[in-house]
Amino acid sequence: MYTPLHVSVVIIEDDETVRNGYAYLINRTAAFTVVNTYPSFDASRNHIVNDNPDVVIIDIQLPGTSGIEALPVLKKMLPFTHFIVLTIYETEKLIIEALSNGASGYLTKNMASSRIINAIKEVMLGGGSMSPNVAKTLIRSLQKNQNSPLTKRETQILELISIGKNRSQVARELFIEIDTVKTHVKNIYLKLHVNSKADAIKVAKLNRLI
Repeated sequence: MYTPLHVSVVIIEDDETVRNGYAYLINRTAAFTVVNTYPSFDASRNHIVNDNPDVVIIDIQLPGTSGIEALPVLKKMLPFTHFIVLTIYETEKLIIEALSNGASGYLTKNMASSRIINAIKEVMLGGGSMSPNVAKTLIRSLQKNQNSPLTKRETQILELISIGKNRSQVARELFIEIDTVKTHVKNIYLKLHVNSKADAIKVAKLNRLI
């Protein structure tokens, strides 16, 4: 794969160990340089324009302004920069929001570290880059039944339940209270005329609701 002569990168990641690990990986790659790293978007706000990076790697869950909220602001500040989301979250809502807000790539942290380097190369060449699970989620979203009786939030919750997440994990991932999850689950059961998680998943998959 062709690589531009030099690529400058900024990393916005709140976990210092992870942030330093990414920086080490990128800096030891020929023609790549990490020009700065930040623990949050708020910490980068007054400096990142001067950094003038070709690529920004940004997490979603950051202290203060979230990565999703930061993306459109960063796009205005750095109109010629490419943005890659690198996160543990792969829900449909977050993927679509990130891409709509200006991300050129969406990767999950459980992938091989070499994938980060390839993703930088891909976005520099004008392409997009996604982890396999992210691509599958996006494809499923496009294939869904548009006449679903479920709301977007109910669909998100059922999707997470269908991949084995419990209610506490669903609440954390969607940044909502566990009681809110329980209420949505009740509504899902009522709308799908089922009485169990297994039946809800079965009916939803049969009717292409998830």
